[in-house]
Amino acid sequence: MNRASSSRLSELPQRVESNRMSMVYATPQSKQSFGKLNIPKPQSVTSERRTSFFGSRGAGMARNSAFGAFGGAEKMKDPRPLHDKAYVQQCIRQLCEFLSEKGFPGSMSVKSLQSPSTKEFLKIFEFIYCLLDTTFQMPTSKVEEEVPRILKDLGYPFVLSKSSMYSVGAPHTWPQVLGAVVWLIDTVKIFCCMSDQDLLFADFSDGSTEIEDGVAFNKLFLDYTAETYNKFMQGADTFDEEDADYLAKLKRLYNVDEGLLASMEEKYRMLSDEVERLEKESQTDRLMVKRTEKVKLQTDLQKLQSYRSNLESFKANLENKASGLAEELEASGLQVETLKQEESRLQHILSTQKFTPADIERINWEKRELQQTINSLSKSLEQAEQHMWNEEIALAKAKETAEVKLAEYHKLARKLKLIPVSAENACGHDFEIRTSTEYGPSTMVQCRTQIQQLLRKLITDVDEECSRLTDMKLSLEESIEQVNSNISDKANDLKQLREQIRRLDEQLEQDMQDIAHEEQKWSAEMESVETHRKLLEKKVTLGYDESVEQLKAAQQQYHLVLQETNEERRTVVNNLASVLTTAANHLSIVEKFLEDQHKRVDRVYTEAFREDEVDIQKMKDIMESFITKVNSM
Repeated sequence: MNRASSSRLSELPQRVESNRMSMVYATPQSKQSFGKLNIPKPQSVTSERRTSFFGSRGAGMARNSAFGAFGGAEKMKDPRPLHDKAYVQQCIRQLCEFLSEKGFPGSMSVKSLQSPSTKEFLKIFEFIYCLLDTTFQMPTSKVEEEVPRILKDLGYPFVLSKSSMYSVGAPHTWPQVLGAVVWLIDTVKIFCCMSDQDLLFADFSDGSTEIEDGVAFNKLFLDYTAETYNKFMQGADTFDEEDADYLAKLKRLYNVDEGLLASMEEKYRMLSDEVERLEKESQTDRLMVKRTEKVKLQTDLQKLQSYRSNLESFKANLENKASGLAEELEASGLQVETLKQEESRLQHILSTQKFTPADIERINWEKRELQQTINSLSKSLEQAEQHMWNEEIALAKAKETAEVKLAEYHKLARKLKLIPVSAENACGHDFEIRTSTEYGPSTMVQCRTQIQQLLRKLITDVDEECSRLTDMKLSLEESIEQVNSNISDKANDLKQLREQIRRLDEQLEQDMQDIAHEEQKWSAEMESVETHRKLLEKKVTLGYDESVEQLKAAQQQYHLVLQETNEERRTVVNNLASVLTTAANHLSIVEKFLEDQHKRVDRVYTEAFREDEVDIQKMKDIMESFITKVNSM
């Protein structure tokens, strides 16, 4: 029954904070869902869980579920802040760290994950899903339908549309796709934790009764879960009565002998007390102490080795980041050196030229005007370049999406024998879609009409923006006047502060004189403290001699106690030998029992495999007959 006390392995936050850990997270049902990962038949598992896990919600429930009723038709709203840039960046870093940790075959960085292409997303999805099913291969066709179907079969609680698969890296679709990938990473982590966890369950049955595939246990577990969930939806947070009833039913199901459990617990307590007593009596044995230290040191060595491997991987990541920063630093250094040369050249020109003060003032005024003009033009240029870059990216992605859709259409049309015109199923019609340059003038007129409408709307928006900027300019002028008045006030405050500084300087000189007098007093006190320290040293020397004599007496007493302890140790060794013999006999019995269980599991697996082969053969016959009928039609 150790499954009931298993720790919660999911990294997602709990819906209800409680000091009680539910037994739901460590049952055989949970282990079956992640340990086997029945990929060929995922729909049956999902449908069973959605239709029979919690049942329908009653009308009198006092608590509203954040995830809706299982099996219902309502769409759940994603509570994660996927439109928050900080949260999206955190998810991207988490994805990048997971890929580097699991050894993703390819170069992947945070920058490349800001707007990945569909091809890159499919590679990432296939790599992560292969951690759950090593035999999985991404299909070459209808990928936009396959990826949402796989996520739905795994139990992803939110809807991922097919259209989002055509433009994965778009700003309006990438956060939703990224959220699905992060959920898949959490699923992989839970699967890895539960597959690595080895749980030992005692079998109290006599071997005559067998529960095939855990059907009886699954029914009992689902009834318990449904009952506790209904209580939870009604406002309850503790389920002590349901837990006690569930444990009693499990004991009846597995034929648990309470008397045997009580006797084994009493025997374990007696053996624990005996071992604790023997450990206390053998604390002076140096050989046992050294062996214990050896085991501890070996454990520490293994931990240090694992920590060293983690540090090496972390060092490699830091070196990659350092190389990137070094390149940026080198580029910045070259730019600074260029600016210094330009500054020296302009300084030389300024020192050699001869102008009147009026000319210099006029040049400075023109320089400021030109600098302001250059700054405004630079900002406009940067905005235009950024806008152009965004438009080019959007155009490239749109072209890529259109070409992919067109290629899929042509491929499907050729497969159906609709292209070219002379094809078998074309019937003299042209089903081929050509590029936009081959369309007639009517299509261009339609496109021009649409563009004119968009331009009119854009002109209206620009006029509104100009009026808004004009209002902003007037408000800024008013704020400038207010700032000028504040500057004059601050100048007056500055004069007052200077006067206060002068007064504080005079006070500081007076304080320095007082400190000099105090230092003289402290030197006299230090001399008296030094005399007192010498007296204490004499007293400590006398006390040390007395402690040495006491130490010699304690050593003599230690040798006497050591002889008595050796005699007691011989008795303890004889007792331990009998205990080890009993443990070896018990271990042989347990090994024999495990071999019998292994043979029984192999027999059940062979029968199930044969039944699956018969079902597959029937499906093949049905498929062949269906194909024959279709061809005959």
